Amino acid sequence: MAKARDEIINDLLGYEGLKIIQRPDIFNFSLDSTILADFVTIKMKDKKIIDLGCGNGYIPIFLTLRTKANIIGVEIQEEIANIAKRSVELNKLENQIEIINIDLKELHKQFGPSSFDVVVTNPPYFKYQESSNTNESIYQTIARHEVKATLDDVVKEASILLKDGGTFAMVHRAERMVEILSTISKYNLSLKRLRFVYPKTTSKESLAILVEAKKKGGDGGLKVLNPLYVENANGTYTEEILKIFNYKKDEKDASKTKNI
Repeated sequence: MAKARDEIINDLLGYEGLKIIQRPDIFNFSLDSTILADFVTIKMKDKKIIDLGCGNGYIPIFLTLRTKANIIGVEIQEEIANIAKRSVELNKLENQIEIINIDLKELHKQFGPSSFDVVVTNPPYFKYQESSNTNESIYQTIARHEVKATLDDVVKEASILLKDGGTFAMVHRAERMVEILSTISKYNLSLKRLRFVYPKTTSKESLAILVEAKKKGGDGGLKVLNPLYVENANGTYTEEILKIFNYKKDEKDASKTKNI
């Protein structure tokens, strides 16, 4: 398959020979996406999954290792959606993954309410003002900052799209936790699992959180899981992160993909 100028094809970490197309000026997959794809609960009975803001298609491709469900990746930036489509084709996953170029706020009009078993998202982390000096390409600015969709937009659409009992999973900045929990509650989702992510075993503050909620979640309270530490004090990846990467301890250390 022909690559556009400046594109590179990388291994999808240690996973079964999967590949991903990336480009330097585009916000590429990060550790955040990796731990989210590992964290989200997917059941055997789940048939339809949607990723809100799929970027170059990393999470949908990762999830094919965990499920046979049909997966839709949603990306508002046309050029990035095209890269995601070609990443899917590169891995011959067209029968399981569909990439669509659409504003996520319009999804319920296309698919209807209560149409998905699982909604997953690694959304823009930062609030945006036109005066913000991001020093980034427009692709990266839209991926990182709430230019096209806010936290409220994402959670609202997820709630509409989910079937009763469906799962919503998200990775986000820990500093926005109060707003995140309030927004989840606002749209009638019940928080079920919460995990704090720390850069190092010696870190005093969590920089990211993994959250999972249910639509009409029924009985059962919130489970706060053990912290996830990314690196040991000496800068090497922890055992749990290496396991997520599917790397053995004696193999060469994975390329850094941190964005926490």
